[in-house]
Amino acid sequence: MARLVLLLALCVLPAIVSAARPARNPFEVEGRVYCDTCRAGFETPKTTYIAGAKVRLECKDRKSMELVYSKEGTTDSTGTYKIYVDDDHADQLCDAVLVSSPKKDCRSPSSGRDRARVILTSYNGIASNKRFANAIGFEKDDIESGCTELLRQYQEYED
Repeated sequence: MARLVLLLALCVLPAIVSAARPARNPFEVEGRVYCDTCRAGFETPKTTYIAGAKVRLECKDRKSMELVYSKEGTTDSTGTYKIYVDDDHADQLCDAVLVSSPKKDCRSPSSGRDRARVILTSYNGIASNKRFANAIGFEKDDIESGCTELLRQYQEYED
């Protein structure tokens, strides 16, 4: 009888423990939102990062392109956002997309830098649950002073 109780305890105890564990987020998507102060189309030393910007993670069905998952996040004081995702999205195309900027003079999404693709599956060889999205940004309405000199540094030298 004691063996039967011990065997039953060994079978039931792991099931109870695993059922009592809280569900965890399999993925953490992290990225930054910037203000392109020189309207260069990319980050420069004059780039500033936006606190309080809203970002949405959107996942669409690969075949129908229908939106199947959406979750919003907000940037912290360093312009960094973290969005926690509950499920694996193996057969979906997921992007971090700009929603809004709290800066009145930096609200126009930068063409080509308004979204960043993120792979949200465990079946691709990446060991970590953390996923990093490329920086996405808004363009400032007016170019700041000093940008001409800065952008001149990026030009190729002529022969």
